[in-house]
Amino acid sequence: MTPRFEPIAVVGQACVLPGALDPAALWEAVAAGRDLVSTAPPGRWGVPRGLVLADAGAAPDDRAWSDRGGYVRGFETVFDPAGFGLPPEEVLGLDPLFQWVLHTARAALRDAGVESGAAAALPRAGAVLGNLSFPSRGAARFAESVWLGGALGETRPDPRNRFTSGLPAHLLARGLGLGAGSFALDAACASSLYALKLACDRLHDRRADLMLAGAVSCADDLFIHIGFSALEALSPTGRSRPFHRDADGLLPAEGAAFVALKRLGDAVAAGDRVLGVVRGIGLSNDGRGRGFLAPSAEGQARAIRGAYAAAGASPAEVSLVECHATGTRVGDAVEIQSLGEVYAGLDGVPIGSLKSNLGHLVTAAGMAGLLKVLGAFAAGVRPPTLHADEPAPALAGAPFRLLARAEPWPRERSRLAALSAFGFGGNNAHLLVEEWHPGLAAGSRRAAPPARRPAPIAVVGLAAIAADGQGVEDFAAALFSGDVRLAEQEDGTLAGRAETVALPLAELRFPPRDLEQALPQQLLLLRAALQAAAQVPELPTARTGVLVGMGCDAEVARWGLRWRLAGWARELGAPGEEWLRAAQDGAAPRLQAAGVVGTMPNMPANRLNSQLDLGAMSCTVSAEEQSGVVGLGLAARALRAGEMDAALVGAVDLSCEPVHRAAAAALLPAHRQTPGDAAVVLVLKRLADARRDGDRVLALVGEEDGAPADLRLGDGGEALALAPQLGHAHAVSGLLHV
Repeated sequence: MTPRFEPIAVVGQACVLPGALDPAALWEAVAAGRDLVSTAPPGRWGVPRGLVLADAGAAPDDRAWSDRGGYVRGFETVFDPAGFGLPPEEVLGLDPLFQWVLHTARAALRDAGVESGAAAALPRAGAVLGNLSFPSRGAARFAESVWLGGALGETRPDPRNRFTSGLPAHLLARGLGLGAGSFALDAACASSLYALKLACDRLHDRRADLMLAGAVSCADDLFIHIGFSALEALSPTGRSRPFHRDADGLLPAEGAAFVALKRLGDAVAAGDRVLGVVRGIGLSNDGRGRGFLAPSAEGQARAIRGAYAAAGASPAEVSLVECHATGTRVGDAVEIQSLGEVYAGLDGVPIGSLKSNLGHLVTAAGMAGLLKVLGAFAAGVRPPTLHADEPAPALAGAPFRLLARAEPWPRERSRLAALSAFGFGGNNAHLLVEEWHPGLAAGSRRAAPPARRPAPIAVVGLAAIAADGQGVEDFAAALFSGDVRLAEQEDGTLAGRAETVALPLAELRFPPRDLEQALPQQLLLLRAALQAAAQVPELPTARTGVLVGMGCDAEVARWGLRWRLAGWARELGAPGEEWLRAAQDGAAPRLQAAGVVGTMPNMPANRLNSQLDLGAMSCTVSAEEQSGVVGLGLAARALRAGEMDAALVGAVDLSCEPVHRAAAAALLPAHRQTPGDAAVVLVLKRLADARRDGDRVLALVGEEDGAPADLRLGDGGEALALAPQLGHAHAVSGLLHV
């Protein structure tokens, strides 16, 4: 098979993970078979654990089954806050999420022999970051300080902690001098490999010569544990046992990891140390599947086959598979099924999962798995998977063997490993990575694919809902009439608020009771998507992707407030249980499974995949005001490359809530402080396909349009002219102007 993927060299690596603050420590722990899972550090949840822990196996009922997981400890001993373009004391005031990103990205560059920062600008370097866009603990503390008005006497945290989705990527670009820009994405557990693929695309297109690809998982751990319990996915026994007969669920973990990337030819010419070679990456979505929480073997198999097609490789060449395998019985069994479809006819293919050592790193899981594989290359060892003494029944008769102990990794030819990452809601990714050994790595020396010819991209569908409008007609009327659609709020300020979201229930694929528990931003975007998709007679289901610009919704932090109220009430001598229950219900309802799905930050995109049964690449994109525009550029690139045949590109933000308004007042210029609610969705096709299909062509996307940009928080110019009429809908702003 002829490869379509120009090989990309991994030339640097770094991590901050449970029990491993660098890749060497990670490999030592993995090779030694160490279990790095522990109970939560004291004070991590901000509430006495007895108030939020349920008995193992009991109905979770707004509680967590366990506080065990993978926790980062000792980071302060290795972190140097200087040199990032901000005063060190300000860096130390940022949430650990920011600090982990800055530290690991800089360390990956240094491992590649590259110095960075204001004094060493890198105009041809960029970064793509997988980021779990739930509120972090710092974001939750900022939100709580706004809602409680300082009642607890704490100093309000740095308002930049409100922007934990896209701002870490922007600060990374600024702090390391990355002239090719930086953005973040959320594809749930597949985020790391999505980031790796999109970083490789930038190198393939010659828009950069050096890229960082990484991921971070640093959400409020209290929400993550109670949320996974509500989904009945958390291990009640507090054990992470992928592929074990008695596995009963996953354990969450936190951390960050990065790799530095170059085109292989450039790395070899420069004499760089090559840790491994990315041969191919396949991305997909389950589409409608069997539901958000039931993984699809068919969707996973499409991503796996896509990686082999890109690499021009065969499963018979692979001598290690690092599986997604989280320790949930259904998830692990489906993964064996999907892998088995592709590896049919083989026997004894070695498999394992890092989650047995660390727990589930969610967005950072794939990148940590890649570092494990790179360590295995260097050592010539296939490492063990813990708790492999009683394999799951799904492995019986499958073409795989679970690695229960370390073993030599023979080098009959260049070692080739595969790595899977499958996310909640249907995001799928599969990676092929090869050891670099010039005398043996025949696959990596294959010529690069021919340059792609530019193809005009057509906009064939459009929906825009802004402020109190109900569709593009209201939006256009406001533009041409000059009407101001802002309303006075209770505090006397103006806002472009969307008061209601009307959805056609008969057309929806989701139970109304489930939608009642979804964040309003998911509902507003769904309405816009239905309007836009109705303008295109037919979308190619397996070949249509979804990219949605968004930012962390501070409203999710209301559940943390609900649970922490129990501890504060005890400390402050609240009147009694009845008062506490009323206060908690006023903060947020009890968290149920539908509510967890309704808050997931990848779900604004994946809900569209499910509604319209769309199966190509899908994720949310975070670059603050440029979020939707970055998504537009990514979709246009994928269409030109033939990786999809149509795309829904959207953005959504409901900025009129008090937490965003407080942060905007502290950080943004005056003309961007008036909040607005909005959702925009465009439908894209290649122009030739649109003409063939008889679609109405509304506009064309130029070759450079939508290229990832670094619009720094706090900057902005006269182009933001819609805010005086409709308010500033933060993450939608760029696409709303498009």
